[in-house]
Parts: sequence; C-alpha cells; structure tokens
Amino acid sequence: MNELNIVCTACPMGCSITATVDEHETLVSVAGHRCRRGEAYARAEIANPARSFHSTLRVAGGDLPMVSVKTAAPVPKSTLMACAEATRDITANAPIAVGDVLLRDIAGTGVDLVATTRVLPCSFS
Repeated sequence: MNELNIVCTACPMGCSITATVDEHETLVSVAGHRCRRGEAYARAEIANPARSFHSTLRVAGGDLPMVSVKTAAPVPKSTLMACAEATRDITANAPIAVGDVLLRDIAGTGVDLVATTRVLPCSFS
C-alpha cells in the first residue's frame, strides 16, 4: 500500500487528504476530507488528474496587446504542456468578448479555449 497526500481544491477549506492506493495504483481508501466533494476530488485526482489551463494570447487590432484565456473545462493534467505549445503562435483578432472561443479542441482534448477578457478594436482619435 502507498499513501498519497493531496491538498483538496474542491472548496475553500483546502483539506489535507490522504489517499491509499494498492500496488496496482487502485484507490483503496480516502481520509481527511471534511465534505463529500473532497472525497470525489481525491478519487478523480487518483484516477485521472485534470486542471484548468490558463494563458494569454497576442491580439491584433485591439486596445490591449494580449487577451487572457482559459480552457472551458479542466483538461487532463498530462496535456498541459501540449496546451501551452498549441497557444504559442496564436494571434487573436479584435474585437473579443468574454467567452469567445479562440481555439477549438485545444491539443486534442475536446475542450475549447475561451477568452476571459474583453478586447475592443483599437480606435485612434
């Protein structure tokens, strides 16, 4: 048996969870969580860890030079570097609204990359 220590991020409490796995990396028990979400988080973290990906993209023709972006849903943790590589050479065109999809199916994850900042077209007075 092997014990893994996980800090839960499912709610603001940040419980220290201990997950016990067997020699086949199968979850045997979860302890230390103070809510049901903590147990579910630990089970998901052992079975298939996922994270939200956040970054910035260059903007052409906008009042801001960059736009902040994130994945619309968590992606497998193992794909984070591929997500970063997929965004490296992208330039988005203004105008951009919050929630606009700027890249579909990032790194083959099935998850879209969306804008989290509004960028207006550049206007000169």
